[in-house]
Amino acid sequence: MTDRDDSLDGIIDILKEPAELRPGFTDRVMAEIVRLPAHGDAPVSVARLPWWRRQWTVRLTPLRGLALSGGMAALLFIGLLVGRQSGPSSPVAPSEVAANSLQFVLVAPEASTVALVGDFNDWSASATPLVRAEGGVWTVTVPLPPGRYRYSFVVDGRVWRNDPQASAVEDEFGRPNSVVTVGGA
Repeated sequence: MTDRDDSLDGIIDILKEPAELRPGFTDRVMAEIVRLPAHGDAPVSVARLPWWRRQWTVRLTPLRGLALSGGMAALLFIGLLVGRQSGPSSPVAPSEVAANSLQFVLVAPEASTVALVGDFNDWSASATPLVRAEGGVWTVTVPLPPGRYRYSFVVDGRVWRNDPQASAVEDEFGRPNSVVTVGGA
């Protein structure tokens, strides 16, 4: 061993020895601890705290906790259903719908099915099918209120195609989508 190791061992031995405290030291420390506010809070009377800063204790049995969480899940589910039924767009008068009907066209002679998906139908491939005309031209007319919409065509249920007649923007997945803007009256 080196001298350095010997001196370090000596320091460790000294630190292991019990320390002698003055009489009453432990009692004074414990009395101060009792006087301190809990959790480091400022010494403020609980009665003067606003209700939103007071500590609350909530006690639930497992059965009540389960019932509470089930009720919250049911409210969330109902909210999602109501939101989905009402749709993202606002109600539109029939005259506006007729004035803002758009015809979407895709030339795809090799396709057996084509669907239109977009913001306006929650990207559902079954909501807006196109109808085949002569020469493999697929069309559908959709009433849309004024606004800006992203859309694509789904060919044969698996291949997504942009509209070659429209401009495109990338979605949040990095995939390009066609864009159309419907003007108001």
